[in-house]
Amino acid sequence: MSGLEKPPLWKVLYLTARPKTLGASIAPIIMGMAMGVREGYFHLLTAVCTLVGGVMIQILVNYANDYFDYLKGADFGMRLGPIRATTAGWLKPQEMKLALGVITILCIVPGLYLVWRGGIPILVIGIVSILLAYAYTAGPYPLAYIGLGDIFVLIFFGPVAVAGTYYLQSLKWDIVPMIVGLAPGLLSVAILTVNNYRDVENDRRNGKRTLAVRFGERFAVGEYIFSIFTAVIVIPLILSFLLKEYYILGLWVLIVPAVWLIRLFLSLSGSELNRLLANTTKFLLVYGVLFSILWQI
Repeated sequence: MSGLEKPPLWKVLYLTARPKTLGASIAPIIMGMAMGVREGYFHLLTAVCTLVGGVMIQILVNYANDYFDYLKGADFGMRLGPIRATTAGWLKPQEMKLALGVITILCIVPGLYLVWRGGIPILVIGIVSILLAYAYTAGPYPLAYIGLGDIFVLIFFGPVAVAGTYYLQSLKWDIVPMIVGLAPGLLSVAILTVNNYRDVENDRRNGKRTLAVRFGERFAVGEYIFSIFTAVIVIPLILSFLLKEYYILGLWVLIVPAVWLIRLFLSLSGSELNRLLANTTKFLLVYGVLFSILWQI
């Protein structure tokens, strides 16, 4: 990687944020806001701070991955995914560490207002989110290295994000946003699955025990299919049954692009899967927007 030409600093920082995957944090927040709007709750400053804070948490995860995977040597060798700034020599380790500190502060700033509005529950969610953003690849037992990354993504990019956003708007908790949150959580797991499936050989060599490494490529394919179809078919079905409002079954129109994504998964390999990674994130965003529209009916 040392032979690659270094981009300008702003572009390095931008690429390290993994902008093509940030829909994983945006979609559940949009969905949580939509649930509040339907009940007559909308607070603009809270909405802005929630969106900024949520995106910054995901960027923190991506920056931490770049830095700590470099320290663990996980990105050396033949990398098929996007270039890592520290490993490529675009940023020195101390520069990446400084960037991590800045992003952490950018997570905390909007979080202070959200804690003022939402109280202790939001303080706990914020602290745990930041700690786990680091723990994903840092520490003696990093989540991504012991096969727990999928659980972290499912919970915090799913029920926590949707229900937390709804709570910040309405100042009340409800089981429905948590059920709704399973859908974006599962689609975020699908995004992670593509990443782990693509990198399975490199991860295996470097001792990164993702679920794809632990249980094999067939498991990863099954995990992707299960995540996509559960989000598109099962969650809307559960919601329609519980709420007796069948408009939410309009999400089933996404079965067609879902099948297309699965066919791509089965036909692509290596660095070609980077395209599927981006397309799965777009699918999650479309899901979030369509859900938000249908929820207002």
